Amino acid sequence: MDSQGVYEGMPQRDAFGSGKQSQDQTEAQNNKRSRCLEPITLCLGIFCALLVAAIIVMYIHFTAERDMMEMRYVNMKENSYETQQTYESLRRENQNLKTRVEHLSDARMKTISGTSRYFISCEFKNWIDSRQFCRDRGANLVIINTEEEQRYVSSMITDSIWIGLSDIENEGVMQWVDNSSVDVEFWVSGEPNDASGVEDCVHIGHSSPPEQNWNDQRCTEKRRWICEN
Repeated sequence: MDSQGVYEGMPQRDAFGSGKQSQDQTEAQNNKRSRCLEPITLCLGIFCALLVAAIIVMYIHFTAERDMMEMRYVNMKENSYETQQTYESLRRENQNLKTRVEHLSDARMKTISGTSRYFISCEFKNWIDSRQFCRDRGANLVIINTEEEQRYVSSMITDSIWIGLSDIENEGVMQWVDNSSVDVEFWVSGEPNDASGVEDCVHIGHSSPPEQNWNDQRCTEKRRWICEN
């Protein structure tokens, strides 16, 4: 019985030994897996840290860019306001200068024989606009009725000026702006010649003698003018 008992107990010892070996192998495999997972876990941790760092950097960058854009917008608004203020200031200054020029021009009114006043323009306009300028001020382009007046007007000018004479209403028939006829004439030799059929308005030339300084010209030409009232 002892031999049999010994024989019968041996498989039990083999089974126990085999089970222990299997458990050791499992633990070894688990340890191996753990060692393999450690680098992966470390890499994932580093990746997450880098991702968080990148997000923070991008947030800081976009925040700074947003702040810069807001600052630029504010500066643009300020510059726009300053530009508008400068424009308004220049506009007011231009208006003031225009008013001063008009006042200086008014100061150039002159009298002859105590009956007429003459306004010599500083600007240049065509004949139609010159006539309208005078009318707006209760006057007319100058009407010359005597040799004395012709000499006086000629003495005041330094360049070519419009006078109130034309044949706009009736081609070939010169009339003053008050529809009166011409009593005395002081034409340049050969004038009026209505060159090309378009010369309907009269100006006085400063380079010719007073006795001969009228010339017909295109009404669209821009010249200075003299008003009379």
